[in-house]
Amino acid sequence: MKRTIKKIAVLGSGVMGSRIACHFAGIGLPVLLLDIAAKDIPENAKPADKNKIVNDALAAAIKSNPSPVYTKDVIKKITTGNFTDNMKDIARVDWIIEVVVERLDIKQLIFTEVEKFRKPGTLITSNTSGIPIHTMAEGRSEDFKKHFCGTHFFNPPRYLKLLEIIPTPFTDPEVVDFLMHYGDLYLGKTTVLAKDTPAFIANRVGVFSIMVIMGIMEKLQLSVDEIEALTGPIIGRPKSATFRTADVVGIDTLVKVAKGVSNNCPEDEAKNIFTIPSWLEKMIANNWLGDKTGQGFFKKVKSADGAKDIQVLNLSTLEYEARTKPKFATIEAAKPIEDLKTRLKAMAAGQDKAGEFYRQFHYALFSYISHRIPEISDEIYRVDDGMMAGFGWEIGAFESWDALGVAKTTEAMKAAGYSVATWIDDMLAKDV
Repeated sequence: MKRTIKKIAVLGSGVMGSRIACHFAGIGLPVLLLDIAAKDIPENAKPADKNKIVNDALAAAIKSNPSPVYTKDVIKKITTGNFTDNMKDIARVDWIIEVVVERLDIKQLIFTEVEKFRKPGTLITSNTSGIPIHTMAEGRSEDFKKHFCGTHFFNPPRYLKLLEIIPTPFTDPEVVDFLMHYGDLYLGKTTVLAKDTPAFIANRVGVFSIMVIMGIMEKLQLSVDEIEALTGPIIGRPKSATFRTADVVGIDTLVKVAKGVSNNCPEDEAKNIFTIPSWLEKMIANNWLGDKTGQGFFKKVKSADGAKDIQVLNLSTLEYEARTKPKFATIEAAKPIEDLKTRLKAMAAGQDKAGEFYRQFHYALFSYISHRIPEISDEIYRVDDGMMAGFGWEIGAFESWDALGVAKTTEAMKAAGYSVATWIDDMLAKDV
């Protein structure tokens, strides 16, 4: 069928919902943004007062940095409302995106209301990052299930290019094809088809990478600043490296994904990597969640002269201290090498602590991704696309393995005690 999106509805106006609404408004679409009605409203209050929650959330999104919109004018395309009075208005939209709190029971209540007003054929998707997509379709009508799947945007939606499309066994293939095309052509996304597995593709591999880095950091007695120097642009990753990325995403979100994998992937051979270190649990208990609470691995402070400064958390003492600029011989030797793949090979051969870090990290990463095929994807390029678009990696994990040499690295991995999936051995045997 010929499908056209003329208007969308976003259900839930939190950090993701409000910014998804802004992104769609930014491409010129009218958007209906709904959330729960405000409570304890006086009898003589204006009807708009019931929309205080959604209006405040949208106002906060507009003021946020980086901005979720190209120009403030696009906000005029967003109409706000509440679930009590305005759910009926979803009958006039072509795509409904659910972005409410990550609780299956609440999502099911919302979907029950959606079914009362949604016109047949309307797309209905969920932005969940932690709840199995197929469980949300259970008990719904055939038309709902046929047009339902996961559409996992990454925060902030305007800037991160990844959009994971996660169908259920009931999803019409036409719907999947449409969303893959629409996300690419109209939303400017790298659309990646993912299986309905915990954390999907990018978060499964990305959070593993962060957690394994934390483990190697403790093993090699490296500091936060040293890890940032080792895992930033020098290896083709964003300037936010590892711990600054965690602060931006939200340390609570990182922990939630890690615990979700640990709890829901009993067959994951590396599930122990997702165990939360005691110092990270203490950070959660202290509400040091990153940018959203004003401090995480880093904290902005004012010096004696009133100037702003950034301090870093010492994970041994859990106290903030002045930042340092670490130096490693391996990094200094690699800096003049412009080609990333050549630079990675040089750093992985380093004989100092940095070289050891790169070997341990890449061995763990390559082992992990080998075992995720075909669990999370049937195609290895989708894993690389997910990491590049969702986490800002310059090249993907499998491409990095190619750069270091698959046969040579696999042999070294096995000697160091890391396993690879049988399909890797089969592939290498064919090349002999």
